[in-house]
Amino acid sequence: LVAEDNKVNRLVMRKFLRDVPVELEFAHNGSEAVDKVRSMKPDLVFMDMSMPVMSGIDATLAIRSSTGAQPVIVALTANAFDSDRDACLQAGMDGFLSKPLNRRDVLAELQRHRISEQNNPDV
Repeated sequence: LVAEDNKVNRLVMRKFLRDVPVELEFAHNGSEAVDKVRSMKPDLVFMDMSMPVMSGIDATLAIRSSTGAQPVIVALTANAFDSDRDACLQAGMDGFLSKPLNRRDVLAELQRHRISEQNNPDV
């Protein structure tokens, strides 16, 4: 799941992941991300920090407070300060990527958490 309110950033993520054996879904705000996590049970969420309706931090806290299987959550943010990284990790995120994103880093997060291997053992 990619939780990202910016259309261009959603297109970039779709392009980065087009050749990766994952089922890709999008949420356009934090509240929608929480709903989709509960209904879809994704393995990983790329979570933008600055979204309308509910921030990425608040969405992560809501996801982490629910019972059941928990997805890996990786922050996506233009704010690359140590304090931003600390806030993301304190909220329960598992990783942190700074914008502008590059494909290598996005794929490294999937590999780090073995997401593509879970969906396709031949990868």
